[in-house]
Amino acid sequence: MSAGGGGVTSTKFWIKNSNVENLPPHIIRQVYKEVSTLTSDPPEGIKIFPNEEDITDVQVSIEGPEGTPYAGGIFRMKLILGKDFPAAPPKGYFLTKIFHPNISSNGEICVNVLKKDWKAELGIRHVLLTIKCLLIHPNPESALNEEAGRLLLENYEEYASRAKLMTEIHAQASNFRGKDPTDPCSSASATVANGDGPMAKKHAGDRDKKLAAKKKTDKKRALRRL
Repeated sequence: MSAGGGGVTSTKFWIKNSNVENLPPHIIRQVYKEVSTLTSDPPEGIKIFPNEEDITDVQVSIEGPEGTPYAGGIFRMKLILGKDFPAAPPKGYFLTKIFHPNISSNGEICVNVLKKDWKAELGIRHVLLTIKCLLIHPNPESALNEEAGRLLLENYEEYASRAKLMTEIHAQASNFRGKDPTDPCSSASATVANGDGPMAKKHAGDRDKKLAAKKKTDKKRALRRL
């Protein structure tokens, strides 16, 4: 997002191309300002990726807290700000698969700050910090994932093992390196950039063949000189 005069242009762009037409202008400015601040000065372990096409779609990555089964993982999530925001809380969804009592299989988040404890003055930063704390202190009594909630209460070792395995499979940092979470083509781009895609492997093979042929030619020339 641009600063200064560019901010006005960006705000107009969002109004025209997103679902914020029902939000009052002063709320749009408020959200724009907070998202800008969070992007430049995010809470520890949290990164904000502004959606330039829709200011009400806040894309986020959260580092798994140390000392939890989620440590070492990076979890993508998003907040959706509805037409009644901030009178009504945003909706939160995890985009990265996670085994957690308060996060359903489709990524929906159950936390009081997004429901009965919401207050208009809390803001996006408070919501993100609360969700990060949820990774440290799950609440099995309001479980959306009943199996995770039951294991947390009855067999913590099994719960931690399942959560850690899901983290290792779906939330490793290498899965997101070089990617823009708001870019649907980023996975393919990152694969090619890292030399993992089929085209990258083909080019690497051609390059190796050329190098081998060059070495062979150089060796013949050297032998002729002897």
